[in-house]
Amino acid sequence: MNKTNWAENSKEMTETRSRKWLDHAAVKRILIRATNWVGDAVMSLPALEAVSDIFPDAAITVFAKPWVVPIYKAHPGVDHVLVYHKDGRGVKNLKTMMRAIIEIRRQRFDLAILFQNAFEAALLSYLGGVKFRLGYNTDGRGLLLTHAVMRDSRILNIHQTEYYLSILRAMGWEARSRNPRITVSREDIKTAGELLESLHVQREDFLVGLSPGAIYGGAKRWPEERFARIGDLAAENWGAKIIIMGTPKEQEIAQGVCEMMTRKPINLCGKTNLGRAIGVISLCRFFVTNDSGLMHIAAALGIPTVAIFGSTDAVTTSPKGPRTRIVRREVECSPCLKKECPTDHRCMLSIDPEEVWREMNVLRGEHVP
Repeated sequence: MNKTNWAENSKEMTETRSRKWLDHAAVKRILIRATNWVGDAVMSLPALEAVSDIFPDAAITVFAKPWVVPIYKAHPGVDHVLVYHKDGRGVKNLKTMMRAIIEIRRQRFDLAILFQNAFEAALLSYLGGVKFRLGYNTDGRGLLLTHAVMRDSRILNIHQTEYYLSILRAMGWEARSRNPRITVSREDIKTAGELLESLHVQREDFLVGLSPGAIYGGAKRWPEERFARIGDLAAENWGAKIIIMGTPKEQEIAQGVCEMMTRKPINLCGKTNLGRAIGVISLCRFFVTNDSGLMHIAAALGIPTVAIFGSTDAVTTSPKGPRTRIVRREVECSPCLKKECPTDHRCMLSIDPEEVWREMNVLRGEHVP
């Protein structure tokens, strides 16, 4: 099903079973429970913008884990971010939950929209006294929701941006399809610029970002030596400065890419928080990546982005935007959605650097001066 048909038929795929009438005009304070994964958070942004359109006079608070807060803190549709500092287990975890419940009660939200599917998200909004609670009826939480959205199995096979928009469409609200957009905070732009300046990067340098990692597992990762080859090609042919990006858990992968390149790159893997990483990526002129959270960030920033897909489903998690391209190979076992390849990793190994480089040149010719 294509995007147009999906938007037209979304009401047929989902329905809302509500036990309360939702007085649209009475909704003045909205709590949105954000997802916990960076990529999912980015893909939920179109739905967040739709909420702002549907309730233009309501104040919107995003309830989010610390590591995804930079995605929301400068967003024009967000009035406040409530950080959920949940850590530890047992009693410590319960204390954290109680503090969250007390804060939610204190702010007297009229409506909670749960983009996160977990039972806990519904429990906190229920115990927090939110009058209306909207979300998918997953994880046995249907009774905690005043408006539980029933899912048709087909909804799991379309893009995640549409998945979140469909929560709103199930209420009969207009929620048009759109691409995710990230607004970078001034602070993140400033600290990113200072970091690059300290590494002798000039304002006029043509920066190409590489993201060779993928937290989910090795099946999503294109080989390090092929990312190194891409970096060398961009440096040799475009005069680019190469920046390696990633999380602390991906430092070994990034170091491998650096050691295999003939042109020395700038290795920022594990050396930035998400906010500063967003700032750095926003200053790039190009981005090459596996299917990862940084892929979605680059695309949402409007950076020309080439993404290499193997084990994951490009239909549901591809980068969204006119400045994006996907390189993948049709093989019988892909997408398998497995963390590690049980066979020969042919979905990734059959993609050579020259193919990716050709796609980069086509994309550059279309969008990069």
